[in-house]
Amino acid sequence: MFTDHAVAQYPDLSLNLSEAGTGRPALILHGGGGPATVAGLAGHLAKTMHTITPIHPGWDGTPRPAWLTGIDDLALAYLHYLQDLGLRDVLVVGSSLGGWTAAEMAVRDTAGIITGLVLIDAVGVHVEAEPITDFFALDAHGVAEYAWHDSARFYRDPAGIPAEQLAIQQGNMATMRVLAGDPSMHDPKLLRRLRRIDLPTLLLWGESDRIVTPAYGAAYANAFGNGRLQVIPEAGHLPQIERPEATFACIDTYIRHLSANSINPQ
Repeated sequence: MFTDHAVAQYPDLSLNLSEAGTGRPALILHGGGGPATVAGLAGHLAKTMHTITPIHPGWDGTPRPAWLTGIDDLALAYLHYLQDLGLRDVLVVGSSLGGWTAAEMAVRDTAGIITGLVLIDAVGVHVEAEPITDFFALDAHGVAEYAWHDSARFYRDPAGIPAEQLAIQQGNMATMRVLAGDPSMHDPKLLRRLRRIDLPTLLLWGESDRIVTPAYGAAYANAFGNGRLQVIPEAGHLPQIERPEATFACIDTYIRHLSANSINPQ
């Protein structure tokens, strides 16, 4: 169930959030496909954590303030939301565009609120030798081919999608163009800023992702002060959907590693 939460610094912004579970807080950020793409992941983490899963403003018909025009704006809004709640020791997990948002949050987190960071097939940086596929130029067949390991299984014929759902998808794409379309899907300054993030960062990547390749993921991981890439076999851009067991196992191991090494603040 999603509920609205105001953010003190932004009187015209109301975040639509789903919360579940108890324990350490985990902010889970979806990509361009919307909150359904991380629902299974949120459900898994809610067994041991307090999960907070927002719908990004402008997705699924939610309102987007006129000033919210970039991923940096979104990152600051989420960071300020965590500050408003007085949350500490937060794990942030982001998929695709949500991973980009998570990285932008960590760059700006001068208060040390974030103590765990997981990026799943994240966009957001420019890697000269591994350009991001122009997602906006892909038709339905292209999306299936580039985004999934098993493209035949996940291809959806637009003609068979109900008109209401198709309108939501088109609205999501329009919002994504506003937030991430110029330059497409990256912040030219982000890659060089990641070195200052020294908390252990896990980057999970589907081996068959052709939106952002595993080589792109390796360059992303290497840019962090303490980043590690782990590739998920037989998965594409959304391994949490295509290979959920393997993806969840990697995240669980990472969380146990954080606890065992006592990086969490008192």
